[in-house]
Amino acid sequence: MQPQINLIPEVKHIVVRFCGDSGDGMQLTGNMFAQLAAEMGHEISTLPDFPAEIRAPQGTLGGVSAFQVELGSEVYTSGDKADVVVAMNAAALKVCALGSHFNHPQAHFDEAFSLFHRNAIVIVDTDSLTDKDLEKALYHTDNPFTELGLPESVQIVPVALTTLTKEALKDSGMDNKSVLKCRNMFALGLIYWLFDEPMEKAIHLLEEKFKKKPALVAPNTKVMVDGYNYGQNLALNVNQIHLSAEGGLTARPSSGSNSVSGLSAQQSLYTSIAGNKATAWGLIAAAEKAGKKLFLGSYPITPATDILHELAARKDMNVMTVQAEDEIAGVCTAIGAAFAGDLACTSTSGPGLSLKSEAIGLAVMAELPLVVIDVQRGGPSTGLPTKTEQTDLLQALYGRNGECPAVVIAASSSANCFDFAYQACKIALENMTPVILLTDTYLANGSALWRIPKLAELPEIKPQSVPEELKGQYNPALRDERGVRYWAYPGMEGYEHRNIGLERDAAKGTISTNPENHELMVLARKHKIEQIANTIPNLQTIKPSNLQTSSTLLVGWGSTEGHLHAAANELGCDLAHFNYICPLPKNTREVLSQYKRIIVCELNTGQFAAYLRAQFPDLKIEQYNEIQGQPFAVERIVKFVQAAI
Repeated sequence: MQPQINLIPEVKHIVVRFCGDSGDGMQLTGNMFAQLAAEMGHEISTLPDFPAEIRAPQGTLGGVSAFQVELGSEVYTSGDKADVVVAMNAAALKVCALGSHFNHPQAHFDEAFSLFHRNAIVIVDTDSLTDKDLEKALYHTDNPFTELGLPESVQIVPVALTTLTKEALKDSGMDNKSVLKCRNMFALGLIYWLFDEPMEKAIHLLEEKFKKKPALVAPNTKVMVDGYNYGQNLALNVNQIHLSAEGGLTARPSSGSNSVSGLSAQQSLYTSIAGNKATAWGLIAAAEKAGKKLFLGSYPITPATDILHELAARKDMNVMTVQAEDEIAGVCTAIGAAFAGDLACTSTSGPGLSLKSEAIGLAVMAELPLVVIDVQRGGPSTGLPTKTEQTDLLQALYGRNGECPAVVIAASSSANCFDFAYQACKIALENMTPVILLTDTYLANGSALWRIPKLAELPEIKPQSVPEELKGQYNPALRDERGVRYWAYPGMEGYEHRNIGLERDAAKGTISTNPENHELMVLARKHKIEQIANTIPNLQTIKPSNLQTSSTLLVGWGSTEGHLHAAANELGCDLAHFNYICPLPKNTREVLSQYKRIIVCELNTGQFAAYLRAQFPDLKIEQYNEIQGQPFAVERIVKFVQAAI
C-alpha cells in the first residue's frame, strides 16, 4: 500500500500526538520533538498523558501512553485534537481514534470524542497489527481501520516500524529487546522529515539526551536518521509541513503576572521548560535575589517529585534539600529552616497538603515565611495520580483548623510556574506568612516556550528584617506599620526569643489565653493577609482578538488560562483569569460587576465559583465544570457558552 498524505503545506499551528505502550518511549519522543520545535523558534504547549498503572500488560488499552504537543504561533493549549498521529500499536490506535469511548464495545469514530481530527494523518506501525495484537486490544475483526469506523478523510500511513528498525540495527550487535526500544526513534525521524526539521540539531539534541549513556547514542542516531531518510527517499505523495512565517517567537505575558516576559525575541534567549523544573528554578532565583539559602523539605509524591529531584541536583547553587520520611516531617523541617532564617519550601500534591495542614497552621501562628507548592492531581485519596484536576482550591483556602489565613496563588502555564514560584517566595519573605502555590499535573509535566530571564530583571525581594533599635528589646509580637511581624532568627545577638504555636500576647509575645487578646491576634493575622492586596497586580481582562465589546465574561484560574483564552477569542467574550486568589486583586468587584453574565470555568465541581459567590454575594455567578482528569477541550467550552448565551 503506497502511503499518501495530502496536507496544506503551510499552517499557523499544528498538533502532533505520539501514542504507544508505556514502554515505547512516547514521553521521550514527544519531549525531543517539542524541544527541537522550541529551539527552532516555535511556541509550544505539551500534554504528557500516561496511565496511572505502573505497567499495564503490553499491548492493552490500559497501558497506552501518549504525548501531545501543539506548535506554531499563538499557541494557547496543547490542542483539542491531533492533526498528525503516530500510533505504535493497535491499542494506541484504538484509544486515539475513540477517545474516552475506547472501552465501549460498539464505539466507532466520532470526532466529538476522538483524539484526532477527521482529516488527521495517522502513521501506524503495521508490524504491531497482528492477530495477537488486535486480540489484546479487544478488536473483533482483522481490519482495525474498518472496525473503528475511520472516515476516508483520515489519512492512514502504514509504516513497518519494527521491521525497518531491526533492519537498521541488524549489524549493531544489540539484542532484540534493545533493538525494539529504538522503534520510537525511527518514528521520530520520520516526523522530523515531515516537518522539515534540521537533522543536525536533532542529532545534537539526541546526543544531549543520552550523554550519560553514550553507548545508546550511535544506534538511536542511526535509527532516527534512517527514519528521516525513509520519508525523504520514498516516493510519497506528500508535502512536508511548514509552519507559516508568523510561527516565530512571541513574548506574550501571562495575565495578572508580575512577569518578566515582554522583551522581543531578538533580545532574549528561549528554551522549552516543564512546569516542575520552572518551579524549582523560580525558587532558586528568588533565594539568590533575596540573599537567602534555599531549603526544601519534602516527601516524594506524584506529580511533584521532580521539584525535589531538580533542587537536590543544585548544591552548586547553595540549595539544601531533605527527603523526609513523610509529608509531616517534610513541612516541619521547612518550618525549622524558616525559623533559622532561610527561604523555606516544601512541595507536595493534594494528599500531602492535607497531611501538612496542622504544620502549616503552626507556620501561620508563628508567622514564619513558608512556601508550600501543591501540584494538584486527581483525587480524593490516591484517586488519579497521573491525571490533572483543580480540586485542591478549597483545601488550600480553608483546610486548616481555627482562623488560619494564608496566601494562595496559582500558576497558569508551564513557563510561568517560574514567575509564580518567584512571587510566592517574595510574598512569603516580605510578609512573614505561608504562601500556597497551586500548580497541577498538566502544568507540571507539560512544557512551554520560556524566555530565560536575567536575574537583574526580576522584581526586588526585600525579606522582612528587624530594626537595629529593637536590639535587646525584641519579642516576636512586634510588627511594622503593615502589621507584619519582624523577623529575627538564631545567631542574631540581642534578638533571642521563643516562637510558639500557642496564642501569644499581642504586646509581650508571651503565651496568652485572654479572650480579647485572642480575637485581637486573629484579626491581626487576617489583616496581614488582606493588606497584601496592595502589592499584587490589579485584575486585567483579556479582550477577544476582534476587540468587540462583550457583555459576557469568562472567568478562570490556574492552568486553564490557555484554553479559556482560545475559547474567549472564538466566542468574542472577555476573559478574567486569576493568579492571585487569596487575597483577590483589589479591583475584582469592579471588573466583575461590569458584565451581565459571568461564567466561571474550572476543572472541579465549582470551587472558585463558590469562593467568588462568598466574596460577592450580590453578583450572579454561573459555572462550567469538568472533572475527567484531562485539561479542558476548547470546543466543549465554546459549545457550552454558545448554548448558555
